[in-house]
Amino acid sequence: MTGAAALAAASLAWLAFAYAGYPLALVLLRAVSPRRLRREDHFPPISVIVAVHDGERALASKLEATLAQDYPGSVELIVSSDGSTDATESIARSFAGRGVVLVQSAQRQGKEAAQARAIPRARGEILVFTDVTAELAPGALRALARPLADPSVGVVSSQDDVDPEGGEGAYVRYEMALRRLESEATTLIGVSGSCFAIRRELASPWPTDLASDFRVALEAARRGLRAVAEPGARVRFGTTRESSAEWQRKVRTLSRGIAVLLAQRELLHPRFGRAAFSVWGHKLARFSSPFALLLLLAASLALAGQGAFGRWLLAAQAVAYAGAGLALLHPAVARMRIARLAGFFLLVNAATLVAWVRHLRGQRTLMWQPTRR
Repeated sequence: MTGAAALAAASLAWLAFAYAGYPLALVLLRAVSPRRLRREDHFPPISVIVAVHDGERALASKLEATLAQDYPGSVELIVSSDGSTDATESIARSFAGRGVVLVQSAQRQGKEAAQARAIPRARGEILVFTDVTAELAPGALRALARPLADPSVGVVSSQDDVDPEGGEGAYVRYEMALRRLESEATTLIGVSGSCFAIRRELASPWPTDLASDFRVALEAARRGLRAVAEPGARVRFGTTRESSAEWQRKVRTLSRGIAVLLAQRELLHPRFGRAAFSVWGHKLARFSSPFALLLLLAASLALAGQGAFGRWLLAAQAVAYAGAGLALLHPAVARMRIARLAGFFLLVNAATLVAWVRHLRGQRTLMWQPTRR
């Protein structure tokens, strides 16, 4: 085997592991050695923290829906405004008579900074962090608390429901299926930023420069605790309709994810067992996929002059990239499911590559820009 052929084979194998091999390994691990989870009615005091920047369009309905939750225990609701310039803070104040607490900052400092400002004000044993645009289903808080009756669990993630159309919707459904497997075989190494619950002790420390939805799952693993998905805690949000909005959000999210992975890279060590396997399989493999795609393309170009297989491999990639690009540019093409999925795959990997470039240049994304859905 030539060097180019070996490189192509290694790249294909890595991509296959990232998107198919890792889920299959989880299925096998679950069958051989499942991790049991004890769910029980368990209703300690909860503090719900809503970090928000300019959320006037969704805040009132968010607060109403949260206050209407049928949670048997005590529920405290805190709105942490991150330099909002619209009516967000006045809306929060209008709910003061119903127990809603407003924490505010005149300057915008980022989502995690807004969460950190609210944590000292929270009195609950369980802290729930949720986005203003995330629609909590009835019973979501009750469902989030049940797995925390298991002392091995430190973090519980919601189940995201999204619109069925679009590449983002398919991607979220894939992620939800993967999280269910991780819950039963290893541990989550990333939770839904739209809504997740933690034991209070995991809130200290709370770095303001690292994405909390990724970091808190890794912090739990570092302390020997599990992060699990709770299918009964359903949260709905719409998908972004424009590729430009998906692109900007993906680059921000991936930039923040890369920063967390590198900051918590000790969890790649085999001594962390199943958690380390999930960090390798779910995050490192995904974050390195763009480089595997580039190496595959380079190897295919070298092989194209050596025989029919190389030319076929190069042509297959050209067709796939052309179809993906057309799906991103033309709605008519995007109506075809396979083209739509290919387009989103291309979008995610291109965004990952840009995120790596920004990280290596020292550009850090601290501010979050809530996506209009």
